[in-house]
Amino acid sequence: MKSWIVNKLGDPSDVLELKELPVPSVEDGKLLIQVEASSLNFFDILLCQGKYQEKPPTPFTPGAEIAGIIRAVGEGSRFKVGQRVVATPALPKGGLSEWVSVPEESVYVISDSLSPSEAASMFITYQTSYYALYNRANIQKGEVLLVHAGAGGVGSAAIQLGKARGAKIIATAGGPEKVQLCKDLGADIAIDYLTEDFVAIVKKETDGRGADVIYDPVGGDVFDRSRKCIAFDGRLLVIGFAGGRIPDAPANHALIKNYSIVGVHWGLFRRLHPEKAVEIHEDLMSLYEQGLIKPLIYREYDFKDVPSALDVLADRQTYGKLVVLP
Repeated sequence: MKSWIVNKLGDPSDVLELKELPVPSVEDGKLLIQVEASSLNFFDILLCQGKYQEKPPTPFTPGAEIAGIIRAVGEGSRFKVGQRVVATPALPKGGLSEWVSVPEESVYVISDSLSPSEAASMFITYQTSYYALYNRANIQKGEVLLVHAGAGGVGSAAIQLGKARGAKIIATAGGPEKVQLCKDLGADIAIDYLTEDFVAIVKKETDGRGADVIYDPVGGDVFDRSRKCIAFDGRLLVIGFAGGRIPDAPANHALIKNYSIVGVHWGLFRRLHPEKAVEIHEDLMSLYEQGLIKPLIYREYDFKDVPSALDVLADRQTYGKLVVLP
């Protein structure tokens, strides 16, 4: 099989090498999966550069989520050969390979109606947004949800999941194309943060009350300004810090405006409560079948083009998810 290997740290286009390796053997408790699609995440770039919170020793293969077909199972497995699944391979042997061997607890059966690219694009982004909005924020029908970076992977999922719960959606994005994408995804109002003030627009659209739930994967100035347009009893969801700066949150402001700053660490939640991640996955499959969610895909790339695809992702001019097809 072919597999992308990082032997030294640096930018993906400089350090990724396409190698021919043996197909993994089958072990008890693991599944051998033929990969149909792998999705790319920004942290794949950081892994190559040695800047991610996880620092696997070289050589390693990046790639955190795949869709594929089970080709072999271990003794006594609850899975069956031929099932279509999504999986999250663990470092140092990630998903940017033609075949992967993955522990059973990291594998989830998918609907036959999902395309490989949709399936590979779905797991991390929709699980994160579902956990954030439904579990941590307990968003209710009729509430106002402000989604930052609405054309991104987690942001696009948050728009759809908020809409599925009956919330009014206000989304921010950079530039006319991404603003239109947010509207196409279901946003009631989409704001171009490059030319418009989202604080003023949120206050205007809510008669000065503010957003009940704010979904923030950006941090930095976006977090600071979000505190100015959050409603009484609001929930400000801390998803990540794509903007680079980790903001500070003055406790007196949260007290005066009576809002909650809510951390969203889905990865740890999944490790602590794997059975709940399975329940979320099953609910997401149902929402997909109902036509309420559909992954936003920027482009499908050939497997040999992984380094150039990661370069495109690094430029941050993309939307949704980038997918690689072996």
